[in-house]
Amino acid sequence: MLRNSLKFSLVDKEKLKDSREKILKEIESGEIGYFHLSKIAKDTILQTREFVQKHKFKNLVVVGMGGSSLGVKAVVGLLEENYPNSPKIYFLDNLDSYSCKKVLDNIVFKDTLFIISSKTGTTIETISIFKYIVAKFSVLNLGENFIFITDKDSSLEKFGKECGVEIFHIPQNVGGRFSVFSAVGLVPFEMMGFDTLALIKGEEACKSDFLKDDFILQKAYHYATHRNAKINVVFSYLDKFESFNQWYVQLWAESLGKKKIYERVGLTPVGLIGSRDQHSFLQLIMDGIKDKTVTFLSVKASKNSEKIPNLKFAYMGSCDFVNGMGIDEVLNYQAQATMQAVVNEGVSVDSLEFDTLDEWHVGYLLSYYELLTSAVGAILGINTYDQPGVEIGKRILKNIILKG
Repeated sequence: MLRNSLKFSLVDKEKLKDSREKILKEIESGEIGYFHLSKIAKDTILQTREFVQKHKFKNLVVVGMGGSSLGVKAVVGLLEENYPNSPKIYFLDNLDSYSCKKVLDNIVFKDTLFIISSKTGTTIETISIFKYIVAKFSVLNLGENFIFITDKDSSLEKFGKECGVEIFHIPQNVGGRFSVFSAVGLVPFEMMGFDTLALIKGEEACKSDFLKDDFILQKAYHYATHRNAKINVVFSYLDKFESFNQWYVQLWAESLGKKKIYERVGLTPVGLIGSRDQHSFLQLIMDGIKDKTVTFLSVKASKNSEKIPNLKFAYMGSCDFVNGMGIDEVLNYQAQATMQAVVNEGVSVDSLEFDTLDEWHVGYLLSYYELLTSAVGAILGINTYDQPGVEIGKRILKNIILKG
């Protein structure tokens, strides 16, 4: 069960009509592929299961940048606690020699599957790390310890076919940051033993709710048209949301920061973790410029949560009122108190509360944010799915190095 509470005034549904119609056209046209990934999910899952039956690995190393890793990290961060016997998963998602060496020095090559994930097949960071792995372990047969996830007919696929590597495809009309329910995510999730079908059912349930209800559009309209607030803060109350926050930041920043003829538009994403960031960023939200909206994410406290011991220390009696309570229970009370304080300051706030974090709820959550992103983009009147600013930097990099 998920509860979405909007703590601001709703608008007349007529104001949502144009943006709803735009998204429906995107869905019906088939041009934006992420809406339709559930239709091909079972094929990807079956291909993965056939591969897993033939190969057993103790470690997984995902090599990919941006959308090729952040969505995977988000789901793994939210679910891996439920699967203590899963393969150990590592991510190489930055061109940092220390990080690469640290991971690769602590694994046994023959026990490890390397997942090289690049939509275009020519992502400079991904291919450079791939080369580093091949050289470090003097790999002669790529087909034994590597799989490739890429676009059909990409350079990486052509190379993989020559080397006998198993290939998994990303639909060409699915952008990287919207690819978590494609092979990019489903392959490692299946290898981790996650219930991928439940994940897809959660995603489908959110899409179904979106088509029947206006709650996502109401939130998108309020935040996209807010007079003063152009920064959206996601305040997540559990450490396991850390990687989800990173995925959300990429999703919003790359999708919504665009030039619209001569105008620059966008909503700046900020990801916080509670209660830790109550002692840092919260001060800015409370007393700083009122240019932010805030979404609070929380999970219903588990009955099995560790308890705060009933100990009383001299001079610290002011802390004893939480003695005997579950740690997660206190955390959720902190979320409620902080949210009320922010509302009292006149900041636009909404909350998402989950009964539990299983595959269905995680699938629902990620789909919720994908649809919310599309809705905000529709209201802003931009192309939500391109990233021209990123491509310019890639071209400049190549020119600088070649002229170097």
